Amino acid sequence: MKKILLIFLMILSQISYAQSDCGSALAVCGNSNISYTPSGFGNIQENPLGGGCLSLEHFSVWYTFTASTSGTLTFLITPNVNPANPTNTDYDWAVFGPNKQCGALGSPLRCSYASTASGVLTGLNMTATDLTEGAGGDGFCRYLDVIAGETYYLIVDNFSANTNGFVLSWGGTATLSSPFTSAVQPHPFIPPGTPSATPNGPNEVIICADPAVFDFSSLSAGIINGNPNFVVSYHTSSNDALTGNNPITTPQTVNTTTVYYYSISYLDPVNPNSPISKCKQTGTFKFIQGNITASDATLTECNNNNMGTAIFDLTSAPVYGNPSVKKYYPTMNDLNNNTNEILNPANYVSSTGTVFVNVTTPQGCSDSAQITLNFYPVVVVTEATLRSCFIESNPSTASFNLTAAAVTTQTGITKKYYPSVTDAVNSTNEITNPTTYIAPNGVVYVKVINGNGCYGVAKVNLIVLPPVYSTVLQDKIICVEDKTTLDAGPGFASYEWSTGAITQVITNVGVGTYWVKLKTGECISTQTVKVYPSEQPVISNIDIANNVVTVTAIGGTPPYQYSMDNINWQTSNVFNNVPRGDGIVYVKDAYDCEPINVTIVVPNLVNVITPNGDGVNDVIDYSALAGKQNLIFNIYDRYGTKIFQADKHNGYKWDGTTGGKKVSTGTYWYSVTWNENDKKNTPFKYSGWVMVKNRE
Repeated sequence: MKKILLIFLMILSQISYAQSDCGSALAVCGNSNISYTPSGFGNIQENPLGGGCLSLEHFSVWYTFTASTSGTLTFLITPNVNPANPTNTDYDWAVFGPNKQCGALGSPLRCSYASTASGVLTGLNMTATDLTEGAGGDGFCRYLDVIAGETYYLIVDNFSANTNGFVLSWGGTATLSSPFTSAVQPHPFIPPGTPSATPNGPNEVIICADPAVFDFSSLSAGIINGNPNFVVSYHTSSNDALTGNNPITTPQTVNTTTVYYYSISYLDPVNPNSPISKCKQTGTFKFIQGNITASDATLTECNNNNMGTAIFDLTSAPVYGNPSVKKYYPTMNDLNNNTNEILNPANYVSSTGTVFVNVTTPQGCSDSAQITLNFYPVVVVTEATLRSCFIESNPSTASFNLTAAAVTTQTGITKKYYPSVTDAVNSTNEITNPTTYIAPNGVVYVKVINGNGCYGVAKVNLIVLPPVYSTVLQDKIICVEDKTTLDAGPGFASYEWSTGAITQVITNVGVGTYWVKLKTGECISTQTVKVYPSEQPVISNIDIANNVVTVTAIGGTPPYQYSMDNINWQTSNVFNNVPRGDGIVYVKDAYDCEPINVTIVVPNLVNVITPNGDGVNDVIDYSALAGKQNLIFNIYDRYGTKIFQADKHNGYKWDGTTGGKKVSTGTYWYSVTWNENDKKNTPFKYSGWVMVKNRE
């Protein structure tokens, strides 16, 4: 790896430095930059040097270096030519080692005092074969083969005794020991302050006054940046930074004109005398006056829903742009006394007014500013009411177009709709179908938002317009064969009947179900009306006793009327003196509809039988009624005990016997029952008595 050492020689008058002696040689580290300006030969004039290779020291500097890895090592000394005196730059050098001690260095391993020509390059390279290069030579000697851990000394002497300086660069396959590697130094060092506006100028550290008392140690942690076993010292000269001499150890009064130096050193925790512990990295910085000016600012926020307060983010006020600590106070008196600090400046709830901020930089510079709190113009909203026609399938609700609510006249706004004022304020549960919002009577809320993001919340009353029905139009009952009139009543804007009629009244309406659409305002109510057929009465029973017919009717609507000729009507259900044979009974109810009728039979009356076998009145015979349904002929004695039943098995006849024996002469009762062959299967009962005369 190639290492470059830049040496800048600067004029320092009347000073002699110990680094011009071997015993205090400067350590050359793998990645360090060294700027050192000797102005003599140090405390000791080491003469002769290198067994006569160098006669004596002029403006000299001693270096020591240790190989970190084995290999070849070269270096190149490139003199800086002074344009004012281009011929007066001549460098001689010698290398001693390995592992020699000052005072016992012996002869140099390599040495060159080749030329006095201006700007001649000199050093070690891979092509030279000479170990020593004398006057008149090309200035180069053969490279060194070094082994890791070996330590060498190098003296560079400016024979010309000027301050032009030179560049020392290293080459070959070997590397030099240094603590400034990623293995030892895991993090980059961070120069103090900020870069100077002047190219290549020293970094600038802010002080709040010029001059000011400054604690240099406050910079150390930032420079070291967490690298273990490194320390920093501070100096007023480059040479002191390189040597560690004259460190600044206490707070000092500083100014903005002096350049200060810092030196980073490594303290090997295992071997404090390790060569790498002599390595240093240096840098420069100066102070600049950092009095700050905090600017007054204005914050404008939304007086949402005209609540009279807003949430202000005081930290967003542009009072000062660089890193700083800001503290906020409700009054200037609080700021001056550090009382009542506002602890939630990012969410400060306030009305309009002022607060005050104290700005302090990391360097301790401070200033105060006023923050004015203003409101944006209020979003003006008004309460509105929406009315909408009922939904026919659910009359307690309606479909509302919320966007039609006139809640504001302002332009450039956005509206959002919510079921409650809390939802509107918090922007939760937004109504996503505002143009077809289904709801009963109630309220919703509109959040009206302007271009500044401010909002007002307006209440919208929702009124469901209920159906309006006719109180005149009622269901009717008519005779099934009749017609009637339906009247929807006055007061509606329009009528539309299921029959197609558009009049208030429709006529000639028969039994059925009808509807009419009644318009009130913009709403249409559909009302259904039914015309029922009257329920016809039913003849449930006919009882015939001799010539008396009794009719029993049910159903329909009493009172009933009865007739046997459909002309003459009576309210009594009993007909007397009905002639024998077939007849018709008619019944109608209070609706006076077409009557129902039932055909009846009044059988011939047989009151005496003489079952003596003469063929005259031997039997009671009702076989003429055999075509009737469920025909049964029962005989009872005077005590009501049934003694005989005549049915289809015996031809509906009785011959005055029971159990095959003749009954005693006497009077017996009988009844004949059947169901008429009509739609209702009307039950009939005919009863009478008979005298049986048996002759023994």
